[in-house]
Amino acid sequence: MNIYGQISKNKVKTYLILSVFVGLMMMVFYAIGKYVGDPTTYFFIGLFFSIFSGFGSYFFSDKIVLSMSGAKPASKQEYFDFYTVTENLAIANGMPMPKLYVIDDPAPNAFATGRNPQHAVVAASTGLLKRLDRSEIEGVIAHELSHIKNYDILVMSIVGVLVGTIVFVVDMAMRGLMWGGNDDNDRRGNAFSIAILLISLIVLPFLASLMQMAVSRRREFLADASGALLTRNPDALADALEKISADPHKLRTASHATAHLFISNPYGTSKARDFLTNLFSTHPPTAERVRILRSM
Repeated sequence: MNIYGQISKNKVKTYLILSVFVGLMMMVFYAIGKYVGDPTTYFFIGLFFSIFSGFGSYFFSDKIVLSMSGAKPASKQEYFDFYTVTENLAIANGMPMPKLYVIDDPAPNAFATGRNPQHAVVAASTGLLKRLDRSEIEGVIAHELSHIKNYDILVMSIVGVLVGTIVFVVDMAMRGLMWGGNDDNDRRGNAFSIAILLISLIVLPFLASLMQMAVSRRREFLADASGALLTRNPDALADALEKISADPHKLRTASHATAHLFISNPYGTSKARDFLTNLFSTHPPTAERVRILRSM
């Protein structure tokens, strides 16, 4: 699939994710309403909440993600190499220069966010900018610019915000279960709604995690390949991934809602290679990514 096909596919996937999210939220809120005795009100609360969250995630996902990660704007004077590397690669890739942010953290890592190339951000940790040499930084930035150009950032940023929203709704619903319905008779009469609600509370976080991980893993391989083609130096990105993976630090501002955005898992990479570990990982195994890059 060419770049234009990938962009079109990502846009369709974004609308699909938002539609599914609205439907799931309305179902959960309706079940909560049935349990507490006011399904109609809760249905419309769910409709408003899900649409508001969906629009908010589309237009403000970058700001939300930057705030969650503690990223601050990077000045050209203080981070000259970061700025010039990104500027040169953006020109070579025929795209606008993204805004640059820095995370004050010794753990080497980076991510891109935004809704399109005109509203994009690349953020890197101080640990990455200090530990990696210029060619390795180029490899990392080229990887992130690839995410931007093919609209991966739109899908991945929206998924990150919606996963956080789902966690919030599940927590609120659990509190609602503890508060209880309006009386004992209603509770007995709403056994089906209670069952649906409980199933939703169990299944929703699981589905959200799978969605988050599924949209991330394949895109990492594609961005690795695209970034390596941009720099013509796949070994530099491979070296960078090995350094990032070997670093003992874990990102202090890491969040499960945004972990899939980073070039490498901010919680560290697992050495296990079993099916379940790979299924629930936000990133493909570093060794496999490095092997593919070395063979290019």
